[in-house]
Order: sequence, then structure tokens, then C-alpha cells
Amino acid sequence: MAEAHQARVQAAVEEMVQSLEKNHIRKMQGRMFRCSADCCDRSTDSMTQVHQCIERCHTPLAKAQGLVTSELEKFQDRLTRCTMHCNDKGKDLFDSGAKEPAVRSLMDRCVGSCVDDHVNLIPSMTRKLKENLDSIDQ
Repeated sequence: MAEAHQARVQAAVEEMVQSLEKNHIRKMQGRMFRCSADCCDRSTDSMTQVHQCIERCHTPLAKAQGLVTSELEKFQDRLTRCTMHCNDKGKDLFDSGAKEPAVRSLMDRCVGSCVDDHVNLIPSMTRKLKENLDSIDQ
């Protein structure tokens, strides 16, 4: 993918991730650490009970991180498939006898379209992630 297109996608995804981290994940981390500290303060519990308590505290954050990772992987897979389609179109055009400038132009337009389409998916992906993060039991 051309550097400008790649930078555009990367900036949009980073902005989304930073927003999710700041407004959702960070709060969950705070709850996890406070919960874990409370587990450690339970002086009558056995070591096993304390460890189980801490594990329960970590579960919501682990679910949240898994959700975000999964969505980002799906997004990346879709973008990769789109750009691979562009590669195929470029190869087909080149194989049909087109000159390199025409192939480069086609590739740039095609990849640009992939980037536009996928950047436009980010707001709905963000909404879906926020809803899913909010639904995780604390």
C-alpha cells in the first residue's frame, strides 16, 4: 500500500484506539487494580483464594482487550483482502499489455478506494466496540 494511504489508515485507527483506551480501557484498568488490591487486603483468605480473586478482577479487562484485538484483526484482514484485489487487477492489466504508468495509476486509485472505504468503517466499528466494552460485566 502506498505510504500516504497507509499513513491515513494508521492515523485513523490510532485515533480510535487512543479514544477507546482513554475513555474505556483506562477506567477498566483502574477498577482491575483497585479490585486486585482489595483481594490482597483479605487477610483471612488463603493464597489460592486471593489468586482466584485477582483472576476474577482481571477477567473484564482481558475480555475488553480481546474484543479490541479481534475487531482490529478483522479490520486489517478486510483491508488486506481489498488491497490484494487491487494487486490482482494491476497484474491482470499488466499481463494484458498495459504500460507501467497505467498499472500504477490503477493501483493507486484502487488502493485509495480501499482506504476510503475502510476509513469510513471506523466510526461504526468504534460505536460497536464502545457498546461491547460497556456491556462487559465489571
